[in-house]
Amino acid sequence: MTALAVDGDFDQCQTLVKQVFDQQDLVQKLNINSANSINISRLFAQVCYYFEAVAQLPADKRDQVVFAVPSGNFGNLTAGLIAKTLGLPIKRFLAATNANDTVPRYWRSGQWQPKKTVATLSNAMDVSAPNNWPRVEALLAQGVIQRSDIETFAVDEDDTQLGVKQLAQAGYTSEPHAAVAYKALKRSLEPGEIGVFLGTAHPAKFKEQVENILGTPIGLPAVLARFAAEQSLSIDIEANFAALQQVLLNLETT
Repeated sequence: MTALAVDGDFDQCQTLVKQVFDQQDLVQKLNINSANSINISRLFAQVCYYFEAVAQLPADKRDQVVFAVPSGNFGNLTAGLIAKTLGLPIKRFLAATNANDTVPRYWRSGQWQPKKTVATLSNAMDVSAPNNWPRVEALLAQGVIQRSDIETFAVDEDDTQLGVKQLAQAGYTSEPHAAVAYKALKRSLEPGEIGVFLGTAHPAKFKEQVENILGTPIGLPAVLARFAAEQSLSIDIEANFAALQQVLLNLETT
């Protein structure tokens, strides 16, 4: 396995991947596939999480569940919507973004106007042109999902930090992405509803951000701690297709 470290943001990386797939000769020659949500198989796996979450709720509350989903590339939200089309009784979804708020602005205005991606505490959601939004639009166009099934929110940095602190006070060490979803849930949950907010990873994955917010150190999981001091073996490349193509062709010959 070879890891590439791209000098760019998520949108640039996703553009590179799409450019690779546009080169069918290269795809076939190197047997290239995608493990992120460009590949619909990724979403099908995530569908199962929603069924598992609902199964853990009290039976008399399952028709009042509201999911708050930290949303960057919108794959997780799309998986939840697919779960609903399969019959899972989810009342509605809250799509929570950070300052990269293309979808909340579009949801209000009807104008799709991505801005330059900005860096935030919830950096796995720093996406301005989410790849999965056309899939959401397709579900809406087909009538299997209604506009009323989705609310959108943008959560700023101050509110994200407040969410991490509030969850810590409640006894749960969160990471910024879960805090974004939590704050959206707090804004929207109505009496009688039961809310579920989703997270991204163990808070240790965002150790620096969480420690800065809480002012206390957090430990690494044992598996991660064993490798934390190892040297990075990733290859640094610029965010352009020529650089990526050259690396891929070099890998074929090694």
